[in-house]
Amino acid sequence: MDSGIGRRRSSALAEGGAAYAERRNEIIAAAAHVFREKGYRGASLAAVAESLGTDRATLYYYIGSKEELFHEIVHGAAEANAAEAEAIRDSDGSAPDKIGRLITALMLSYARHYPYLYVYIQQDFSHVTDKKSAWSRKMKAIYRRYDDAVVATVQQGIDEGSIRAIGSARTIANGIIGMVNWTHRWYRDDSAGMPSAAEIGETFADAILNGLRVEAPHLTGTDQPETTHP
Repeated sequence: MDSGIGRRRSSALAEGGAAYAERRNEIIAAAAHVFREKGYRGASLAAVAESLGTDRATLYYYIGSKEELFHEIVHGAAEANAAEAEAIRDSDGSAPDKIGRLITALMLSYARHYPYLYVYIQQDFSHVTDKKSAWSRKMKAIYRRYDDAVVATVQQGIDEGSIRAIGSARTIANGIIGMVNWTHRWYRDDSAGMPSAAEIGETFADAILNGLRVEAPHLTGTDQPETTHP
C-alpha cells in the first residue's frame, strides 16, 4: 500500500484523536466478527470493508494489514482474560470457589472470541506473526499475568488448606489451564449437540475441584455443605 497512506496512518495513531480512535475501534470490532465467521485464513480486508459498507482503500488509513487486525483483536481478548483472572484472584472467597470461576470464565472467553483465541493458543500462526516481534513479547507478558494469577489462586488454596498439595501450585495451575485450552481440539460453537461453554466450564470445574478440594473430615452425609457452582 502507498507509503503516503502509511505515514498518514502512523501520524493519526500518534496524535490519538478521539474520532480516529473511535473509527479504528469500529473497524477492529467488525474484523472480529469476520474472523469469527471465516477464520484467519478465510478473512480478508475486503470482507471487513464490506461489512462496514466501505472500501478496502479507506481501511488502510486506519489499519495496515489483516495481520495487524488479528493482533489487535487477540491482544484485547487476552488482556481482558488476564484482568478478569487478576480480579478473581483478588476477590473475597475461598480458593476452590475462585478456581471454579477461573475455569468457567476462561471457557466462556474462548466461546465469546471463537475461533481467533484458539488460533493463537494452537500456536498455528507462523503465518500470522514473527514470534520475536514486539506484539509477541506483549502477548507473552499478558499470558504470564494470567498464569501468575491462577498460580497465586491455587497457592492460596494450598496455604489455607482448602486445596490438596498434590504438587506445586504452578504444576496444578498448568494442568487446569491446559485442560481448558485443550478444548481447541473439539469445541465448535455452532456444532449441533455441543454443550454450551458455561456447561463445559462448570463440568471442568467440578471434575478438577473434586480432585483438589480438601473436605472437612468431620462433615459427612447430609452435614456436607452444599456445593456452590461458579
